[in-house]
Amino acid sequence: MATLLRSKLSNVATSVSNKSQAKVSGMFARMGFQAATDEEAVGFAHCDDLDFEHRQGLQMDILKAEGEPCGEEGAEPPVEGDIHYQRGGSAPLPPSGSKDQAVGAGGEFGGHDKPKITAWEAGWNVTNAIQGMFVLGLPYAILHGGYLGLFLIIFAAVVCCYTGKILIACLYEENEDGEVVRVRDSYVAIANACCAPRFPTLGGRVVNVAQIIELVMTCILYVVVSGNLMYNSFPGLPVSQKSWSIIATAVLLPCAFLKNLKAVSKFSLLCTLAHFVINILVIAYCLSRARDWAWEKVKFYIDVKKFPISIGIIVFSYTSQIFLPSLEGNMQQPSEFHCMMNWTHIAACVLKGLFALVAYLTWADETKEVITDNLPGSIRAVVNIFLVAKALLSYPLPFFAAVEVLEKSLFQEGSRAFFPACYGGDGRLKSWGLTLRCALVVFTLLMAIYVPHFALLMGLTGSLTGAGLCFLLPSLFHLRLLWRKLLWHQVFFDVAIFVIGGICSVSGFVHSLEGLIEAYRTNAED
Repeated sequence: MATLLRSKLSNVATSVSNKSQAKVSGMFARMGFQAATDEEAVGFAHCDDLDFEHRQGLQMDILKAEGEPCGEEGAEPPVEGDIHYQRGGSAPLPPSGSKDQAVGAGGEFGGHDKPKITAWEAGWNVTNAIQGMFVLGLPYAILHGGYLGLFLIIFAAVVCCYTGKILIACLYEENEDGEVVRVRDSYVAIANACCAPRFPTLGGRVVNVAQIIELVMTCILYVVVSGNLMYNSFPGLPVSQKSWSIIATAVLLPCAFLKNLKAVSKFSLLCTLAHFVINILVIAYCLSRARDWAWEKVKFYIDVKKFPISIGIIVFSYTSQIFLPSLEGNMQQPSEFHCMMNWTHIAACVLKGLFALVAYLTWADETKEVITDNLPGSIRAVVNIFLVAKALLSYPLPFFAAVEVLEKSLFQEGSRAFFPACYGGDGRLKSWGLTLRCALVVFTLLMAIYVPHFALLMGLTGSLTGAGLCFLLPSLFHLRLLWRKLLWHQVFFDVAIFVIGGICSVSGFVHSLEGLIEAYRTNAED
């Protein structure tokens, strides 16, 4: 009897418990939740344990990664287009074929264990990029732009400084803990992130193409300016500008055998110092003729057909965005990047503006495409020889970077490569790899021979790739990746830069192309 009573009471209690659980489950279901069964609760407990073990494993991986050298042999390369998020805030280093790593390293390509650099050293690298020998074309931009050209030098400095900062901002995102960490490593990674997930590699390919065009055009400009300077330094010799370009290319042909830039990097500091000395000499000569300065020749109106070419020249002289991600990643204090960008671009703006203005005031309407061609014969020969030496020693850097990008894109081993690898198992360069390099040198020569116009080529390159890499893509990527976090004035600046940059790019490209066609027809008639 007692057993029967206990059984009934147990059944009643179980029924009441089931009804209570049903009511609670229904209430949670109406609120949008799902009550967990006993099996689910056990599963959640297992998930908690696994999550704890996973976090512990991540911490151990981070500790191991900090103690192991990067770029270990046999390690599986990252898949193109993947985004690598790391909790520690460190980003994967760029591949050895990227210009980011090449130029940002300031020396040998592909070195992953380089020491960190200070803000001053980073500023020196940026200064080398935006204060190179292409400032020799800025007085020619003032010739066609007048005071508006001077304003454009200031405006381009401000915009390029801003787009460099927002490009670096695209490297960072907040993790689940609310900390801002570096999740991307290069310009290509940013482009791929913007096109993901539908086209995970499209953006990187676009940036690589633009990068190759800019690097190859830079090599062509070095050959053009070498032939131009030598021809104008020794006009009495029976050697044409095209012949001087061929001689310069013959000197540059050993670049096809380069495996690294150790030998060339030793001369980089000397070349840069020599260039600053040359600029000082030109400015000193201009100041010695200050009494004859033609202030009345500086115009407030512009040449509608030729001023867009000046825009491309000025923009091209400020291009440095390609290697900024790697440069910022190699800084000891990345927080000092913004300050470094400010003082480097302010210094560049002041120096470029003064150089362009005093040079134009000295020669006015007689200003030539390369300003040193206006110097007297005795000074011109000495200055131009130093400039030719600088151009020839500067050629290997963009050449090697272009070769690396081409090899990694088309010849790298793997299923995505279009051609076999350029290097054998012993690290030696194969025949088709050497053929590719020699063909690139010959291509730069042919372009320099058939289009020997420094200012027009510089304007074309600046309008085509310079404006895209410095104005259009950074603002577009900033809007795409950080749209939800941007303030209204940041959105306005990005949209304005994109629109203005697009207009300047199209107009500059069209007018530069028209100028090249007209110059080609004139040469053909002569």
